[in-house]
Amino acid sequence: MTGKSFFVDLSRCTGCRGCQIACKQWKNKPVEPTENTGSHQNPPDLSWQTLKVLRFSEKTIDGKFQWLFFPDQCRHCLDAPCKMVGDSEVPDAIVQDPQTGAVVFTEKCKGLSAGGVREACPYDIPRVDPATKLMYKCDLCNDRIHAGLLPSCVQTCPTGTMNFGDRDEMLALAKDRLAKLKPKFPKAELVDADSVRVIFLTPFPPSAYYKYVQFGDASPRPLSRKAFLAKVMRPLRAFG
Repeated sequence: MTGKSFFVDLSRCTGCRGCQIACKQWKNKPVEPTENTGSHQNPPDLSWQTLKVLRFSEKTIDGKFQWLFFPDQCRHCLDAPCKMVGDSEVPDAIVQDPQTGAVVFTEKCKGLSAGGVREACPYDIPRVDPATKLMYKCDLCNDRIHAGLLPSCVQTCPTGTMNFGDRDEMLALAKDRLAKLKPKFPKAELVDADSVRVIFLTPFPPSAYYKYVQFGDASPRPLSRKAFLAKVMRPLRAFG
């Protein structure tokens, strides 16, 4: 498998929000008016204005308090369910860059069923601008990559949490880092590494961070990825 990948090492994340701010600045997204929700997380969720959000979670794990940080964004699935749905409604509304593997929403997305596209995403990522009907999510900073630059979040990260490069290189780095963390964090894992381009290393179980970190975690009866894709495609074939 060629193309590019992120490796996000959550053992090194300090919750600084540098990646979140860098994303908003590069994409020239407006500030969102928010209210205090009782959490350090702000804004409280992704939106068409916020394509990357740093999620905060306070948990007691094995009797110890843990403050967990999770920079949430599109995972850029190798076989993207959102693209499958998009192709069934408006061809090329959602495209996959052949060089980088980035899953990119185009202006044709305004012709898609936003609810259907979001429902197809196992990570609950896409958001729609109610005024323009356009859908938005992280596009891997595909424009920067083609210009020889790093994604803005990776360029900004001060701790080495965010890493980016050729997929094989990132997978090797991720596996090496996992092996080094295992003695201290025996439950550490690489999340969905064989099916997404944004690979998270979680020192603690993925569900401790956020319900949509790992494929299937938000469902009481998780489907395998193969079964999920079959479920997505079934209604599309009926109209094919």
